[in-house]
Order: sequence, then structure tokens, then C-alpha cells
Amino acid sequence: MIRRFGETAVKGQSYQIRHGAYAILPLGGSLLLTHQAAPVPEFQLPGGGIDPGESPLAALHREVFEETGWRIAPMRRLGAFRRFTFMPDYNIWAEKLCHIYLARPIRPHGAPTEPAHTALWMPAELATEELGNAGDRYFVSDFLRRAR
Repeated sequence: MIRRFGETAVKGQSYQIRHGAYAILPLGGSLLLTHQAAPVPEFQLPGGGIDPGESPLAALHREVFEETGWRIAPMRRLGAFRRFTFMPDYNIWAEKLCHIYLARPIRPHGAPTEPAHTALWMPAELATEELGNAGDRYFVSDFLRRAR
């Protein structure tokens, strides 16, 4: 059973499954995050949707680069969670299946290319409070607990 975070599914509401890959990117006690300004401003783990025919790791590399401008390496899957949400960018109700990876930021190659995204470094402990969804906060907290 995959752990659910956030709102429960609304009875009678149809949800489209959206697979996504997201990364915890630690370096020197901080995490590389993205801030999405619209449609709702929030701090997020970099990552996003897996396109049809794309592998989760290819999607992770692409999404992290688009949202932060950084290249990443090597990766290890930490787990997954699901959440039910409305995605205004796509005008759909989604059951998001979020695959979480641990990776190392290698080097920046420029500014994010994803509209309304800004890359930033945040102290890891602060990220456990500031990330926009409970699943991201859980996985960062679990990563920090295991790293001690």
C-alpha cells in the first residue's frame, strides 16, 4: 500500500492518475528546491510529471533541469506517496503518484526554463516546515532522520 498524504479522494469525483518523479537534492546542509510562483506560490521538491514513454529517471533529470537549471547524479529511489489534488495548469483532478529519489546536484547550467519557477537553497531542517505538501515534508524529514 502506498502512503497517502493530504486530502482524501472526494466521493464521486473522477481522478486521472499522474505519475511524477521528484528529488531530494542535499548539499552542505541545504537542499536545492524550487519555488513555484503560480498558480499557487509554494516551495517544492524539484521534479514533475513523467511523460508517456519516458522513464522515471529520464523524467527526473529533465524536470530538475527545467525547474532549477542544475544537472544531477547518481540517484536512489527512496519511496513513493500519493495525493489527490486539483491541477489548475491542466484543469484536471489528479491522483498524483509521486516517486521520491535522492540525488546529488552536480552543477548549475543556467536559470530554470520552467515558467514561474525559481531555484533556491534552503536549510534542510527549514524545508521540513516550508515545503508545500505533506508528502514532500515527510520524505525530507525521513531522509534527515536517517542521515543522523
